[in-house]
Amino acid sequence: MSPSPDALVRALSTWLPEDRLLRDVPLAPLTTFRIGGPADVYFRAETPDELADAVQAARAVAAPWFLLGRGANILVGDGGFRGFVIHNAVAGVDVPDDTSVRAGAGVETFPDLIQATVERGLGGLHHFVGIPSTVGGALWQNLHFLSPAPARERTVFIEEVLESAELLTEEGERTTVGVDYFEFGYDDSILHHRDDVVLSATFRLEPTPVEELRRVMRENLAWRDERHPDLWLYPCAGSIFQKIEGIGAGRLIDECGLKGHVHGGAGIFHKHANIVVNLGGATAVEVRHLIDLAQETVRRETGHLLQPEITFVGDF
Repeated sequence: MSPSPDALVRALSTWLPEDRLLRDVPLAPLTTFRIGGPADVYFRAETPDELADAVQAARAVAAPWFLLGRGANILVGDGGFRGFVIHNAVAGVDVPDDTSVRAGAGVETFPDLIQATVERGLGGLHHFVGIPSTVGGALWQNLHFLSPAPARERTVFIEEVLESAELLTEEGERTTVGVDYFEFGYDDSILHHRDDVVLSATFRLEPTPVEELRRVMRENLAWRDERHPDLWLYPCAGSIFQKIEGIGAGRLIDECGLKGHVHGGAGIFHKHANIVVNLGGATAVEVRHLIDLAQETVRRETGHLLQPEITFVGDF
């Protein structure tokens, strides 16, 4: 059970500046779904030290806490989050040498990190153009994209270009680890199974002509635009369900006749049935209704069990 916001602020202010511990902050504007109630207490961490201090403080007070990045793969409940939300806004992009780039965990992969690397003629991250994520979130989920170019529908993973990362471990130590530490899988990493927090990451990239990088980015964006919603028009959290190898969750939902189905302010996207969109004023309850409907219908009609890949946060 979380303490009251005032009590939580008093406890956290032992480690963090009290004037930056904000009460009752709406979370909807901080997510790509544009859905969700307020956080009891909110702190924006802008440096690795601030992020580490905030996480250590959250652990010390033993209150419920959540680390928020770009807010791109989550659904926040209408009741908000009873506890402490740490917003990872750790900035900074450095180029230590001719083939590597180091970025803070809160740097957005697109456009910030990708733009910085493409301008320098460094390839590898450019495949992820258009995907909303922070560096920390990218490592959390092993960011990936079914790229149409140049490999023609080969899934490209962030692990392929990751060299190392600085972590705050669940034991409270700051350390640098290599790519093998993350035990990457599809939509999975060690971060799902240990309470470690990424502070920064270093990527090893390939010198590539800028014209070639921009061509691949144009093709990838065009491919995404045909299948994925414009977040300004249709706020969403991306794919709702995990990939079913050789079948596709969206295809199953579509075959069950649910593509375009609307409930309140939420709808199953008319171009991609594995995406639920906010059509305007949608609530988390309405989104959950569509998620449950898709699961129940697909299980009943096909026998397949759809597993959500997004994270549900807070009170529903």
